[in-house]
Amino acid sequence: MTAVRQDAWSPDDDLILAEVTLRHIREGSTQLAAFEEVGERIGRTSAACGFRWNSCVRKRYEDAIQIAKQQRQKRNYMKKQTYAAAPHVSSIHVVDTEERVYKNDPLTEETLSIDSVIRFLRQWKGTYQELNRQIKTLERDLREKDDELHELREVNERLSLEVNNAQTDYRAVNDDYKTLIQIMDRARRLTVLTEEDEAKPRFKMDANGNLERIE
Repeated sequence: MTAVRQDAWSPDDDLILAEVTLRHIREGSTQLAAFEEVGERIGRTSAACGFRWNSCVRKRYEDAIQIAKQQRQKRNYMKKQTYAAAPHVSSIHVVDTEERVYKNDPLTEETLSIDSVIRFLRQWKGTYQELNRQIKTLERDLREKDDELHELREVNERLSLEVNNAQTDYRAVNDDYKTLIQIMDRARRLTVLTEEDEAKPRFKMDANGNLERIE
């Protein structure tokens, strides 16, 4: 029976991660914000969620990601059209890539760039830490497998030695058996010859030159 790790991701966890991340992409938010939301919902760190998304879940939702990006572009385009049609509005609530609300605070390209870089670095710092944790886990598993392999090799060597000894003993016993059979066969033949010699009549010559049987 295959053991299940306690920190293994379930299909429901992957589904929540995909739904929340796609929603954040669609709404113009960041993946890090999505990972933080997912982490709070399923009891994991945002770094673990980011690592799971980038290493496994993302590959299964490539088409959905492209659709979400298209929806985001369309949404941003509609916002620009709205802002261009109403330049006199003095107070505009703008949701940037971090989902923070700016009021009477103009968004500049420099602000967005720095903010995006900070978010990016935080995200990949968490991903790096999660990757290190995964590497340490793999290293521990490899050490355990190496120990098991070493034990199996010792057992194999011991069993091989026992098999060789058993084969040597078998050959010696077999040789002794053949020798015993040969000895018994020679003894049987000698016994038969002796009995035949005893069964043959014996004669001796008397003083007159006649043969007489010896009983």
